Amino acid sequence: MTVAAQAAIDPSRQEAIKPPSRLLLLAEVRALWETGAGIAMWPLLQLTPRGDGHPVLVLPGLVASDTSTGILRRYLESRGYDAHGWGLGRNMGPRAGVEAGMVKLLRELHDKDGQKVSVVGWSLGGVYARLLASAHPELVRNVITLGSPFSGSPRATNAWRVYEGVSGQSSHDPKRMKYVSPTPPVPTTSIFSRTDGVVAWQCSLEKTGPQSENIEVIASHIGLGAHPAVMYALADRLSQPEGQWKPFNRTLLGPLVYPNPDRT
Repeated sequence: MTVAAQAAIDPSRQEAIKPPSRLLLLAEVRALWETGAGIAMWPLLQLTPRGDGHPVLVLPGLVASDTSTGILRRYLESRGYDAHGWGLGRNMGPRAGVEAGMVKLLRELHDKDGQKVSVVGWSLGGVYARLLASAHPELVRNVITLGSPFSGSPRATNAWRVYEGVSGQSSHDPKRMKYVSPTPPVPTTSIFSRTDGVVAWQCSLEKTGPQSENIEVIASHIGLGAHPAVMYALADRLSQPEGQWKPFNRTLLGPLVYPNPDRT
């Protein structure tokens, strides 16, 4: 059994996971470089597969707004997708009206052209994405999460105190997590980094299966939304014809860009 598979299904191992080190947290400043690299490589990223125009809903991370996903959405639009922010202001956790607002938008995007919606969620936004897909699989085409803590201890992040402070809720939320932790019944991709300074990478490991996978990148947490390796992987995943999902081929660009997520 691989390390990824063990961490994804072994509750005792997950509970022992600690937040990223202070050194990794301080290293989050490299997000500025990663964003610059994404912008510099924009022309090359235009060579990635174009999409079929289906709607993509992009959900921001904790205390972030649609501004944080602007580069990512602009890139998806350049690849032919109908990309949308969530339009609910700053993500202060699942406060009253937030979940209902996301479901309303998901239905509107689906009903607009009758196409299922791909949902991309960054950090806490990915937790929401999995929740939406589990509750409304008939509306969701696939789910892609970026550094999202959907398993393990709720305190295996360096953001749990911020979450509790701004949301007014406990980070221990078994009522929601029973829908979030299991793999959604749609094609599911978790993009994560072992050098994430906010979320313990083990908490972002998906149990691989016929339509679920992990893609590892070398990135900070804050830089995931503009990292060129992430944008390439997103374009590749979203371009797959509906109903014809296949695992990501990381060997095309090699282990320096996409390390083996199952390595020990």
